[in-house]
Amino acid sequence: MQQRAAGKYHTPLRWTNTVCTHPHAGESDHACALRRLREEMGITGLDPVLRGRVTYRADVGGGLTEHEDVAIFTATAPDDLQIAPDPDEVADYRWMSLPDLDAARRDNPAQFTPWLNIYLDQHRDSIFGEAQT
Repeated sequence: MQQRAAGKYHTPLRWTNTVCTHPHAGESDHACALRRLREEMGITGLDPVLRGRVTYRADVGGGLTEHEDVAIFTATAPDDLQIAPDPDEVADYRWMSLPDLDAARRDNPAQFTPWLNIYLDQHRDSIFGEAQT
């Protein structure tokens, strides 16, 4: 999980999925996921697995709405994964199990981004499959 930087123009300091893909023209979703992991979190060496696509519409505050079609990836990280977040993107990061994330969202849903809540509430099975047990 990453906490969005305080300077983000919407949803600052909210916790969210590790990165979001925003592909460049002609860039594959997989290449974009690798690029965004490197740019935002300083992470290299993972092999993200495409879990599907999600289209969502979410109020992100300040009169702004996101309406995006995104590729969802997961990856298995080694215990010694090197992480070096870009402070312009990320205020903090942490590892969370799905049960701990569920409990945190129940206790304080406003601390999480709207799209993360949509992913977990509406697309959990396609994203995590059997890994959620």
